[in-house]
Amino acid sequence: MVRDRTPRPQRNPRLRGLQCLRCDALYPVTLVHDGCPACRRAGFHVALRASYLPGSDIDNEGHGESHGEGYGAHGMPMPYTAPFTLGEGQTPLQDMPELAQRFGVARLALKDESCNPTGSHKDRMTAMGVSQALDFDAHTLVLASSGNAAVSAAHYAWAAGLGCEVATYEGMPATYTRQLDALGARRYVFADNAGRWAFVRERSQHPGYFALSNYRLPALGSAPLAIEGYKPVALECVTQGGLPDHIVIPTARGDLAWGIYAGFRDLLAAGRITRLPKLWLVEPFPRLSRVFAGGAINGSYPGHTAQFSTAGATVTYLQWQAATATGGGAVVVNDDQAREARGLLTAAGVSAELCAAGGLAALGQLRESNAIAPDDHVVLMLTANAASDPTWPDR
Repeated sequence: MVRDRTPRPQRNPRLRGLQCLRCDALYPVTLVHDGCPACRRAGFHVALRASYLPGSDIDNEGHGESHGEGYGAHGMPMPYTAPFTLGEGQTPLQDMPELAQRFGVARLALKDESCNPTGSHKDRMTAMGVSQALDFDAHTLVLASSGNAAVSAAHYAWAAGLGCEVATYEGMPATYTRQLDALGARRYVFADNAGRWAFVRERSQHPGYFALSNYRLPALGSAPLAIEGYKPVALECVTQGGLPDHIVIPTARGDLAWGIYAGFRDLLAAGRITRLPKLWLVEPFPRLSRVFAGGAINGSYPGHTAQFSTAGATVTYLQWQAATATGGGAVVVNDDQAREARGLLTAAGVSAELCAAGGLAALGQLRESNAIAPDDHVVLMLTANAASDPTWPDR
C-alpha cells in the first residue's frame, strides 16, 4: 500500500536541462535517462548531467547568500531548492593520524557515509531521485540493486509515499531482503545484470515509473539529477577538513566518483578552491584500469569478487571522466588486500564494508608508486560500514 504523497519539491529555476558529458548537447529534463542520442549515433555511449544557467549566490565577501536561488552555500548549484530529505549529508570527516603515519602521508581522513539515514552514501542520490520523482508526478521508483541502493530506495520511497520495485539477484542477502519486505518494496529476481536492466528499462517506459539506477547496456550510470546528490560531499570535505590532495573512492559504475568530481568542479568555478583534488577510483578487478590500458570503454570486463557493492563488469563515461579530469586514475584491490585493510581499520575502531576498506589498500599502492606523496592530504570515502556487508565477518 502506497502512503499519502509528499508535496512536490521546488525545482531550481536555474536548472535549464541535461547536457552531454562529451559533446555538451542540451536536452530537456525527463524521467528517462538514455544518454546523449547524438553521441550514441556516433558510436559513443555517454550520460547526461544537470546543466544550470549562469549565476551564483556568492557575494563580494565570498559568503553564501540565498539558498532560494538554488545554489546553496558556496555557489554549488543543485536541482531542487528544498529537496526531499531524511537528513542525509553532513557526515563526519574523521582524522586517522595513526593510519596516516603507517601509510606515510601527512594527513589521512575518512568521510564516514555510514552515518547517513540508511547507512550508506546511496541516501544522497536517493534523496535527489525521490525529489525528481515527486516533481514529475511519478508513483514508483524502480532500480536494479542487490544491496545498499535497494535499501536506501525502499526507505526513501516509503517515507515519500512512493512505490518501490527492485530488480535483484537470487542470492540477495537476507539482511537486505528483510528490510525491503518490511517497507513494502517489491522484489523481482533475475539471473544476471542483463535481465535486471531489461526489467528496469521496460518499467521506465511506463507512465509514473522513475528508474533511479542504470538500465542501459553499455552502461551509462544512474539518473543524472539523482547523481547531483553526491556533489555536497565535495563541499563538506572542504569545510570540515580543508581541500584534500587526493580522494580515494570505491567504484562500480562511477556515480559517486562523478558526483564528487562535479562538486569540486563547481567549487573551482565559484572560486572557492584553487585546484581539483585527484580522484582515485578503486575497483575489485580490472575494468576502468583496462580502459586506461587501451580497452573499449563500452566493453565487458567480468570478474568475481566478495566486494559486493562494487561488483559488475561495466565501465561508464562518468567514471572515466571523473578520473581523467582530475588527474587521478583507477586502482585494483583484490579481496585479500581489502580484507587485510579491513583488519587495520577494525583495529583502529572503524567498521567498513569490504569495498570501502579496499580504499586503504589502494592508498598503500598509490604511496608505493609515488602517485601520492608523503606530504599529501588524503580522504578515503567510507561508503558504508560492515553491518550489512554479506562478507562480514571476513571469509
